[in-house]
Amino acid sequence: MVFTIDSDGVPYYFYNDRLSDFRRQLFNQIEDPQKKQVIKGTRWLLLKNPENLIADREEPNRLKAALELNQPLTAAYYMREDLRQVWKQPDKETARDFLTDWVYRAGSSMIPMLVKMARTIANHFHGILAYYDLPISTSPLEGTNNKIKTMKRQAYGFRDHQFFKLKIMALHETKYALVG
Repeated sequence: MVFTIDSDGVPYYFYNDRLSDFRRQLFNQIEDPQKKQVIKGTRWLLLKNPENLIADREEPNRLKAALELNQPLTAAYYMREDLRQVWKQPDKETARDFLTDWVYRAGSSMIPMLVKMARTIANHFHGILAYYDLPISTSPLEGTNNKIKTMKRQAYGFRDHQFFKLKIMALHETKYALVG
């Protein structure tokens, strides 16, 4: 699966991975040690939603300083924020227009990461818009699958498949980390 929709509706895994790689690439190109220091440690700030930045930790200021240093990084960050808006459109037609505009702007940005992302989104256009036919998120299902995989790794070597099935069925009752 290329996109995983989180609770805010962002196709996170894919775009955020690309944004992290892009930040890393830009960091390696910077030669000024002071600029490198500003960019260093901003990965999670770039990936956080703006409303979740913590003012007490100076996160908004650190993010702003990092974005002021690099125009392509700024463009990629704000395009990510624009992409979040696709899920807030009132209907499929409006979302189609919005997504078409986003793909056009990203494709014409001349930033390789955005151009690549525009191609990927264009290839998955109808799948993304299918959300408007049946607006559900796969994140709870993927979370459950992740818990099952973790439990499977913890139970490595056990031969009792029936007990493993019972543990999976009882998984919905657990509220904390997987224990024994």
